[in-house]
Amino acid sequence: MNCEWCDESTVEEITCTVYWELPDGTRAIEITETPGMKCSSCGMEYQSEDTIEALEDQLLLIDTSKLGKEVSYESLMAQPKLLKRNYFKF
Repeated sequence: MNCEWCDESTVEEITCTVYWELPDGTRAIEITETPGMKCSSCGMEYQSEDTIEALEDQLLLIDTSKLGKEVSYESLMAQPKLLKRNYFKF
């Protein structure tokens, strides 16, 4: 697997903490133990497009008012959904 930033093949899978703005724009939350990638060549840490899409969909489909300032990725993804799917994805 190559780094999305520098295209070197020195990427490893990690878990990290990310900060994400809620879809309504009212605040940001800290999401711990989030799957990610880290490149040892350029030092960049980032999430795959699949992880980003999963986070954004989940935050759109749950009651975010019940979230605290910090939540683990696993706990966030286990939150009950208000809708079955993201109907805004075409």
